[in-house]
Amino acid sequence: MHMSNLHHFTEHHRYCVSREFGLSAIDGRMLGSVYQPMVGAFAISLYRLLFEHVPAESIGYSGVEQQRRLFMTLGIEPNEKGRKSLIDQASRLEAVGLLQTCRIYVQETDDYMYEYELMPPLSPTDFFATQHLTLLLRDKIGKFAVLSLREQFWSREPEEWNHRSIGKENISLPFYDIFQLNTHVIDYELEQALAEVATSRQSGQSEAGEPAIGYSDIILRFPRESVNRMHVEKLRFDHNQMGVINYVARKYKLSPQDVCRLLDEDGIFSPDGEVILDELQHKASQHFRQDMKRQEKREIAAAKVISIRANSVEDKDEPMVSPEQSVEMEYYVEVPPQFLSKCDVHQYNMMLRNEPYTRLLQTFFPGAVPGQLMDMFEKIDLNYKLSGEVINVLIHYLMTMVASGGDQRMNRNFVEAIASNMLVKQINTYEKAVRYIRDQSKVKGKASSAGSADKAGTRSRSYPKNGGRSGKPEIQIAVDDGQAGAVSAEEFAVMMKKAAEIKAGKKKGVPDAT
Repeated sequence: MHMSNLHHFTEHHRYCVSREFGLSAIDGRMLGSVYQPMVGAFAISLYRLLFEHVPAESIGYSGVEQQRRLFMTLGIEPNEKGRKSLIDQASRLEAVGLLQTCRIYVQETDDYMYEYELMPPLSPTDFFATQHLTLLLRDKIGKFAVLSLREQFWSREPEEWNHRSIGKENISLPFYDIFQLNTHVIDYELEQALAEVATSRQSGQSEAGEPAIGYSDIILRFPRESVNRMHVEKLRFDHNQMGVINYVARKYKLSPQDVCRLLDEDGIFSPDGEVILDELQHKASQHFRQDMKRQEKREIAAAKVISIRANSVEDKDEPMVSPEQSVEMEYYVEVPPQFLSKCDVHQYNMMLRNEPYTRLLQTFFPGAVPGQLMDMFEKIDLNYKLSGEVINVLIHYLMTMVASGGDQRMNRNFVEAIASNMLVKQINTYEKAVRYIRDQSKVKGKASSAGSADKAGTRSRSYPKNGGRSGKPEIQIAVDDGQAGAVSAEEFAVMMKKAAEIKAGKKKGVPDAT
């Protein structure tokens, strides 16, 4: 029980007890013989006292009372020493899994209220299978006492059953062989009534049944010197803001440590202390994507280690060769130009169907395979889980496309886009992969033919119409044919006279006849 101030835990504070089980004879023996040596008789007395707050024939909650009843029944003085003693005994029960204590803040009275939720003792099988509890019991009573105590809880089976020749057959009948339910009619009133009277609480569960992140999970991990500490402390009684945080945590698979790290970022809270959902989601998305990349790298590294170990084991043992699978003629693909001199169409298709993609890549390159290209297909193999023959067909399709002289480059985004499309269409066999690349080639061929037609139409519009004659008037161009000779003196005199008359007519205002 975490208690920083004893004034928050006094005999005046109210409490209630809840439990969802009953104690059987074996449970009582476990409490007296196993749990009592570990936590002490006083703690077991406190457990039994709390258990009796709820009637033995019922489960659920007890009435709300003051803790004065606990102090008086257990004979504890209601002072500082008595409070520490009660806290210590309750903490012992909490440590061994018999009790869970919750503190509830009541706004009406501005005070705390305590709930003691009892947990059932473990069965002998579960207890002795729990290592830390068994070791604690060994430290308290000794190893031989633990072994003797363990034997006291079991009754051995008949000696006749110890023989291996005896065959055990389960001849029990299932439920629906005896009973028939009327499942055609849904009784909504009954379901609603059962939900209303249910005693099990779901406050600590999210919508998907996963445990929700509580305020205590955040505040215990949040740094005290942080600037956002004051805003985080306000979340204690703000259930709406905690709901927003749990929504983001569930959406991006965040742990309480991750939530604390994000809430410590700048700009997460508004000046009023409200959580900014968009900013929190942006930070959480970045964190989620980084975790995905790290997980992919870890999976690739682990797969490499497994493959190396498998290869070493295969080298030691007898090699197990898987039978080659044949390829039907209708699913043959054409041999790329770089393989025409190396193999025929039958050999090439058998290689696509049976060889691993690592060896297929090596045949396309005269030297070493580029590391970036190998990483791309390694990711497709280990993370996307495409089968080897589908990856080979994908490699064939990409290499043929690049070798055909197209503008498309084999980059990571292009390769992963095709692989993702194959995953969505559930391409998991060699035949489906061949049909897929054929359909893609047809679509690409139609697109290229449509593009060439558009270009041809654009060029045809630039040619003149009307039988090759332009609609613009033809302008004659003076060409020096060499027949024009030098001007004589008489002709030059006539020309000068004519120019003088024109000039004189303009000065007198006579309009030019020309």
